[in-house]
Amino acid sequence: MISKMKIIFGFVILTLFQQCYSFTGSSLTDEKTVQINEFPNNAALVNPALSQQFSTDIQNRFLQRTTLKGTKENPDILIEGEISDYSITPTTIGSNSTTNQTTGGIVQDSQNKLTITVKVHYENKVHPDSSFDRTYSDEAVFNSNLSQSDIEASQVKIATDRIINKIFNDIVANW
Repeated sequence: MISKMKIIFGFVILTLFQQCYSFTGSSLTDEKTVQINEFPNNAALVNPALSQQFSTDIQNRFLQRTTLKGTKENPDILIEGEISDYSITPTTIGSNSTTNQTTGGIVQDSQNKLTITVKVHYENKVHPDSSFDRTYSDEAVFNSNLSQSDIEASQVKIATDRIINKIFNDIVANW
């Protein structure tokens, strides 16, 4: 008897909670269309594929994970910006070491850091008070023995995915 009452009580509480809170988590309720312009790479160090890849990835994120439809004319939401920094800098000498067989010296692994910074202009024509201009930055740390093509294939993807997540959450999530 007591377990039936607990189940009924739990169901009533869950029903009340669901009526008070929407589980969609999206702040985009009235917006229907989005225009996402290409993000040109204006960084001093230019990765030739970064602009196109970033622009495609951010468009895919919004078109696949929201109900927004892409448009080129009179959008409810406009997202645009630029890649303002792309840099690779040395960070640390790691604790892993090996002995060089030829010289007998100790060789230590070192790490580099890739930093990508993107300036974003977000304009919401339906809810203008939620529009903003922000700068997003992220980094990926990797062993210095990676080639340039390895960095561009894996580390750039890590940093840009994190930046796109931040942008997406700031625009879509209603936390």
